[in-house]
Amino acid sequence: MAETEHPSGSSHDDDKPPSPVSFNFMLPKKEISMGSGMGKWKRSQAYADYMGFILTLNEGVKGKKLTCEYHVSETVEKLLAMLATLDRWIDETPPVDQPFRFGNKAYRTWYAKLDQEAEALVTAILPSQRHDAAPEIAVYLKEAVGNSTRIDYGTGHEAAFAAFLCCLCKVGALRIEDRLAIVFKVFDKYLRVMRKLQKTYRMEPAGSQGVWGLDDFQFLPFIWGSSQLIDHPTLEPRHFVEEKVVNENHQDYMFLESIKFINEMKTGPFAEHSNQLWNISAVPSWSKVNQGLIRMYKAECLEKFPVIQHFKFGSLLSIQPVKP
Repeated sequence: MAETEHPSGSSHDDDKPPSPVSFNFMLPKKEISMGSGMGKWKRSQAYADYMGFILTLNEGVKGKKLTCEYHVSETVEKLLAMLATLDRWIDETPPVDQPFRFGNKAYRTWYAKLDQEAEALVTAILPSQRHDAAPEIAVYLKEAVGNSTRIDYGTGHEAAFAAFLCCLCKVGALRIEDRLAIVFKVFDKYLRVMRKLQKTYRMEPAGSQGVWGLDDFQFLPFIWGSSQLIDHPTLEPRHFVEEKVVNENHQDYMFLESIKFINEMKTGPFAEHSNQLWNISAVPSWSKVNQGLIRMYKAECLEKFPVIQHFKFGSLLSIQPVKP
């Protein structure tokens, strides 16, 4: 994982830019075209790097509040500015009047703007010696905001954003000391923009399992959010179904912020509209919740062909098998 998070191998205190690692950048493409190819994915360098990235961030946020103090680098500031641009484009692209309720076609106008500008947005984030990586990394950004044909969004799109951030680590734009800011600033802002997209354009959940899925749209905030709550002195898993607890603590904890969004979007008893989460509230500790969610993420997202058939592989996230 050190390679993914800190590709230069430089020390924590080294302020010099990372020495370039050699990549032959390429436009990522789909490689898993049938269910029998899933073994190839699970043995790939991409899978190892992606899971390593998720788990490094999971460890980094353990026991920490969203409001704690942490290092914010220039790259993080640039990522936040990019996400603010995507947010502004939503305001500039209001939903259109149409006869059907879901999947507002104005989303396609918004997406076309991103499709056109993505490479320039990514170039602005990268250090000058890595501008040649922009076309490859921009593909993951475009994959991270939903599907413009179906006007839907799901955990595969969320995974593309995590892959986008992982690629920025691999080229040295993000460093190991950015890990708190990656989750608490960048991913948190990404979630807010995605929720705004979902609400504004009434996006459909991609591959939703209905009440039997964890959440219609997201998964990672529950993993990292449960890690934040490990060893909390008073908040236990049984408390997150209480609206008062959620309202008082959501600004500190990503898990509770996600529950708050569900409560705003859905009506009826929590146990009925979010059965999986209701079951999780019976787990005795946040540590067990966190471990269980990581297992569930692998089984329900990363090891499901309907999700991974859309994943794209390039030089940074390679389909090649992990070297022994």
